[in-house]
Amino acid sequence: MDQYDGEIDYMQQEDDWDRDLLLDPAWEKQQRKTFTAWCNSHLRKAGTQIENIEEDFRDGLKLMLLLEVISGERLAKPERGKMRVHKISNVNKALDFIASKGVKLVSIGAEEIVDGNAKMTLGMIWTIILRFAIQDISVEETSAKEGLLLWCQRKTAPYKNVNIQNFHISWKDGLGFCALIHRHRPELIDYGKLRKDDPMTNLNTAFDVAEKYLDIPKMLDAEDIVGTARPDEKAIMTYVSSFYHAFSGAQKAETAANRICKVLAVNQENEQLMEDYEKLASDLLEWIRRTIPWLENRLPENTMQAMQQKLEDFRDYRRLHKPPKVQEKCQLEINFNTLQTKLRLSNRPAFMPSEGKMVSDINNAWGSLEGAEKGYEEWLLNEIRRLERLDHLAEKFRQKAAIHEAWTEGKEDMLQKRDYETASLSEIKALLKKHEAFESDLAAHQDRVEQIAAIAQELNELDYYDSPSVNARCQRICDQWDSLGALTQKRSEALQRTEKLLETIDQLYLEFAKRAAPFNNWMEGAMEDLQDTFIVHTIEEIQGLSTAHEQFKATLPEADKERQAILGIHNEIAKIVQTYHVNMAGTNPYTTINPQEINNKWDKVRQLVPQRDQALIEEHARQQNNERLRRQFANQANVIGPWIQTKMEEIGRISIEMHGTLEDQLTHLRQYEKSIVNYKPKIDQLEGDHQLIQEALIFDNKHTNYTMEHIRVGWEQLLTTIARTINEIENQILTRDAKGISQEQLNEFRASFNHFDRKRSGIMDAEDFKTCLISIGYNLGENEFSRIMSIVDPNRMGIVTFQAFIDFMSRETADTDTADQVMASFKVLAGDKNYILAEELRRELPPDQAEYCIARMAPYTGPDGVAGALDYMSFSTALYGESDL
Repeated sequence: MDQYDGEIDYMQQEDDWDRDLLLDPAWEKQQRKTFTAWCNSHLRKAGTQIENIEEDFRDGLKLMLLLEVISGERLAKPERGKMRVHKISNVNKALDFIASKGVKLVSIGAEEIVDGNAKMTLGMIWTIILRFAIQDISVEETSAKEGLLLWCQRKTAPYKNVNIQNFHISWKDGLGFCALIHRHRPELIDYGKLRKDDPMTNLNTAFDVAEKYLDIPKMLDAEDIVGTARPDEKAIMTYVSSFYHAFSGAQKAETAANRICKVLAVNQENEQLMEDYEKLASDLLEWIRRTIPWLENRLPENTMQAMQQKLEDFRDYRRLHKPPKVQEKCQLEINFNTLQTKLRLSNRPAFMPSEGKMVSDINNAWGSLEGAEKGYEEWLLNEIRRLERLDHLAEKFRQKAAIHEAWTEGKEDMLQKRDYETASLSEIKALLKKHEAFESDLAAHQDRVEQIAAIAQELNELDYYDSPSVNARCQRICDQWDSLGALTQKRSEALQRTEKLLETIDQLYLEFAKRAAPFNNWMEGAMEDLQDTFIVHTIEEIQGLSTAHEQFKATLPEADKERQAILGIHNEIAKIVQTYHVNMAGTNPYTTINPQEINNKWDKVRQLVPQRDQALIEEHARQQNNERLRRQFANQANVIGPWIQTKMEEIGRISIEMHGTLEDQLTHLRQYEKSIVNYKPKIDQLEGDHQLIQEALIFDNKHTNYTMEHIRVGWEQLLTTIARTINEIENQILTRDAKGISQEQLNEFRASFNHFDRKRSGIMDAEDFKTCLISIGYNLGENEFSRIMSIVDPNRMGIVTFQAFIDFMSRETADTDTADQVMASFKVLAGDKNYILAEELRRELPPDQAEYCIARMAPYTGPDGVAGALDYMSFSTALYGESDL
């Protein structure tokens, strides 16, 4: 949208509330009078006028005539009929002509004008006034309402009791109108005799003088303005615009003053940019300083939930807190480059930031931040793996310890019994066999005790937070195990001493005990294995567990045969007892294991097998889903990673090639920038897939070499590179336009630069730059080369960019247009003198610009201070500096 279209939109927005609400009666009266007078000031050129603004425009004829007079163009031939349709046609022709000038008419239709709608008619006339009387007003790069207000403020600034801030109450006392007239025609009004407390006299004086001597019709009534709390802004603006057009010829001195203001504005803008850079750099460094300790904090948590919260906080940092800082860092570099370019174009020294706030310092701090970031994320994932492993081991320890403790319950009391002392021979023999079975059972449990100790040791090595309780429990188990061993040995020795007293014992009981004990232990081990939890991370691992489980199921038929054989022994014992009436009280003296227990445990094993099947199936499905997530991430990463690298290479080629003008390169780069920005949803999608992978606790991906960290770093580098490259081209355009460099010269500069840019990196090192200068005719000594390097490399980084190269080359043929403009402006303000006084600057410049200029010139005015005379040399030195003239 150009400036004109933007102003029309602004005016439309300003008027929208007027169309939605009823006009204040006082404002409507003022608008009627003002708009009627304004229309008649133009219609009288065609020999006609209007009396009633909403009635006289209803047929559209005078409306079309008014537009022809103020535009100087011919409209379509009007309809001369008296019917409503003819009137609507004429008004539509007028509205179409207004629209053809770029004005968007909102809520104004021909029917409303034909019907004499006062509100819409006044709105239409106001739109015409805006377009043809106010819109083209331009002062100091502002236009329309702002431009007209700035013009009024500048013209009335030297006058006491005048403070123009708006187009309503600032004009109520009449002094603003009188000041405008006195500033341009001081002989018409004796301003010194006017009083602020007499607004009626001031207003009537201004209106009468304007009508009599300036040909500005009386569009306002003093009584209406004074009697209204807030005069109508549109009426005041319409009347004031007539003063602007009446005095528009007296602009020569003001144009000269504007040139000086522009120089002052550039200086102030550069100083503001420096302050902004310092503040932005300080804020960014402070944020980095605060963030790095947080990222370097490696204090582990005791629970998985706490570590998951830390990981979520880190994701929020990467997703919410860091991206704005990446943009700030990029904008900081762009602002720094733009500032240096503007300073060079103004022949000002290069900007040197405060110590520790150079671009290189910020880059170093940023590198430290990213290093801490990477280390923190790796630490978080490792800690989560460790805690997951610890939870698994702790649960496994508790299960095995509980099983062992249940088994050992009462064993010490049993081993300490001295029942063999009063037992019969058969009972002694039974006790001995029973003890042998117990020793077999004890040996079978040795492996479980070793497993418990090994798990406790691993928990200690992994720094488990509840290691003291684990160690205490493990120590109790080991101490008890040693005690059981000692007691077992002691009882065995006692039984062996009485073994000679034993005779025969029922071999079937013994065989039952010997076969039932290991089978029972096998069943307990099988139940333990079937209930054992497992952690796997790949399809292969779960397939291995499934294979082992299938192999176990294959052993069940043989185990069932062994069970049937053991039960057969018991049945044979029962048959013998029944047959021979043996008084055994129905129990086996050699073991506590009975057929019912064997059958119950066997049933339990058979129940656990399908449960284990289901658990393995569910885990297999989870691992399949994990594999799908890996492939989904890899498929995107394997496309995005090369795409980022390709875009980086293409941007690099564009920045060093000479195809087309700088504007063509800039357009090409902005198209690249748009395509890159449009690619952001794919990065976000990849981030989402990466989060799913992390939430699924997937720690490796064999399908791609790209990690999310690689993609993030590449993406941030790509955004920074395209922004920096666009900024470099924009700065080259600024340099070209300011120095008058032709496209052919730019191509020659680029060809020379590319020739000596041997690494094709877009920069030259110091040696290549020196060779380049020698090749184009420079006779360089060390001192001269050091001086040139201080110009092209003010940050002492040992490199020369293409922007610095063309800046240096353009300085060799720099013109003096700026100095000539300052001389011309100085002469206009000085008139027939060769010096300027401070009071003259205050009279011709806005107050803030004048005081800024006077303060800059104070050191050059001699013993008289700022009130003294200032010649051209002092004037220019104050604005540009001695070294630049």
